[in-house]
Amino acid sequence: MSRINCEVTSCSHNKDQVCYANCVDIVGSAADSEQSTCCGSFLSKVVYSELTNNVVSGGSCDCLKCTVETCAYHRNQLCTLDQIQVTGNHAEYYTHTDCASFKLAGGLTNEAGI
Repeated sequence: MSRINCEVTSCSHNKDQVCYANCVDIVGSAADSEQSTCCGSFLSKVVYSELTNNVVSGGSCDCLKCTVETCAYHRNQLCTLDQIQVTGNHAEYYTHTDCASFKLAGGLTNEAGI
């Protein structure tokens, strides 16, 4: 099972909806919904071609940093989930991506009710 499932097929780290970046950085420090988050590691295939050879581990990405302090899964700049989902159809920039696994801290839920 991969740590980061990615629907952002326009990202150069994406291979068959699995992320192969050395490390993924989910950003959006004051997010109140998944649309307020994004994958700061996104690199467009148009500019960077495919970068699916993870030189650190040789496999899919297993390093998940998170600066979304409002997320229930954020702990010390890391994500406590075993697996996350990143979305962003036809993304051209990192701001066009979302962490679909975002859950607002404090017992509240995101807009999708997750």
